[in-house]
Amino acid sequence: MSFKVAQRGVVPPFIVMDVMRDATLLEAAGRSIIHLEVGQPSTGMPKKAAARVAELLAGSDPLGYTVAAGIPALAARISRYYADEHGVSVAQDRVFGTIGSSAAFVLAFLCAFEAGDRVALASPGYPAYRHILKSLGVVPELIAVDAATHYQLTVDHLKKLPKLPHGLIIASPANPTGSIMPEDAFRDLAQFCDKNGIRLISDEIYHGITYGPKVSVASAISDSAIVVNSFSKYFSMTGWRMGWLVIPEDLKRPMECLAQNLFISPPTVAQYGALFAIDCKDELDANVARYARNRTVLLEHLPELGFEKFAPADGAFYIYADIAGLSDNSEEFCRRLLHEAGVAITPGIDFDPFHGRHFVRFSFAGSTADMEEACARLKKWRQRK
Repeated sequence: MSFKVAQRGVVPPFIVMDVMRDATLLEAAGRSIIHLEVGQPSTGMPKKAAARVAELLAGSDPLGYTVAAGIPALAARISRYYADEHGVSVAQDRVFGTIGSSAAFVLAFLCAFEAGDRVALASPGYPAYRHILKSLGVVPELIAVDAATHYQLTVDHLKKLPKLPHGLIIASPANPTGSIMPEDAFRDLAQFCDKNGIRLISDEIYHGITYGPKVSVASAISDSAIVVNSFSKYFSMTGWRMGWLVIPEDLKRPMECLAQNLFISPPTVAQYGALFAIDCKDELDANVARYARNRTVLLEHLPELGFEKFAPADGAFYIYADIAGLSDNSEEFCRRLLHEAGVAITPGIDFDPFHGRHFVRFSFAGSTADMEEACARLKKWRQRK
């Protein structure tokens, strides 16, 4: 007997995780693999925060459920973080804790959009946006972007659509390009969305990891925007699965009710870990300084290895490189590089169904030694061609 498989679950894979799986299998077989595929810091939770978590776990607190939005102390500290780091006033009761940014997107999309609504987003862009939208019956409307607009969407892009969308997702710094939206363009886009009833969702999970250009905070411009952030990137807590939203007034109760039913609450120990990590700025900024060194290593060596054109790596820890002169099949290119050179990178087709066959993404979130070794292996591999 055959059983029905719901179409909402039939979405493309997140290819970077497939690459990670294949790389892990090779390691298990004894191969040495340099991981430049997954966007996660090689460092763990800040040491001072980890020590405080250990003390918490040794105590008598049972660490049971919290309220759906998370512990008030964390919301209050995040509110102060916006004031300290960005000079932006964000009320504590608009901060909503989530199980990583992934659950934040699910909650945001469910609260903001009906099935059949259209949501615009840039291509290249984070693939889970469109996959989650599709699984919820929302229509992702991909808009190709390139160097002409700094790999970011603009008001002109939206005006050229046959019909304005119900929502818009932006990311600055962006994954996979690392591009940062200029402040004036960010403001124009947010104001256009407010004027035209387009729900803006701003992915700000790479805030804190920048190399010069200033980032904009959507909450400083629009009261209707939904902000998604996470403790995975700058705060180096990927496996703890702790994120947060800044939500508009009209979504507070819908968000609370959905979260109560879908997730009950974020993991309690992760919430306290996040609370402790916010106060570890020195250690976290030292991580960013290492990313900057790693970025320099790749930008210096990749051009001599045939990777000559890049998206502007202004933030995050990615280099999105054009390989049109090397291959017209990024998946095959990455597969060969993994198996023949022991270097794992991600094919651009994961991020861009239009032109991704000609691009790859390098993650430089690891150690500087790994970046140098990856370049050495790439050089030897290229010399064998």
